[in-house]
Amino acid sequence: QVQLVESGGGLVQAGGSLRLSCAASGRTFSSYAMGWFRQAPGKERDFVAAISRTGSTTYYSDSVKGRFTISRDNAKNTVYLQMNSLKPEDTAVFYCAAGGVVTNQASVYDYWGQGTQVTVSS
Repeated sequence: QVQLVESGGGLVQAGGSLRLSCAASGRTFSSYAMGWFRQAPGKERDFVAAISRTGSTTYYSDSVKGRFTISRDNAKNTVYLQMNSLKPEDTAVFYCAAGGVVTNQASVYDYWGQGTQVTVSS
């Protein structure tokens, strides 16, 4: 019922910025909480950030707090992840997800995008 497509990944220098977008299909986007997760080579998928249905509540992993900002534009069916002060350890495939509750637990989310690669060079 919901299809998610990430974009905006790429190669960036350490200390630089990048903005990821996740476009959702359907007319019920505003009813879903949204999350961003990432998976580095050889590691499991980890929580990055999440945002409530209206955007009034946000949560962040300690590793990105103060550097990343999650936001959404329900009129455009899109969630964003603004990433500043990027570090080489941020290098990963970033995935967006949609679910019925804002949470840091991946298993709670119902729909997932295919991911977009973010590479941060030193």
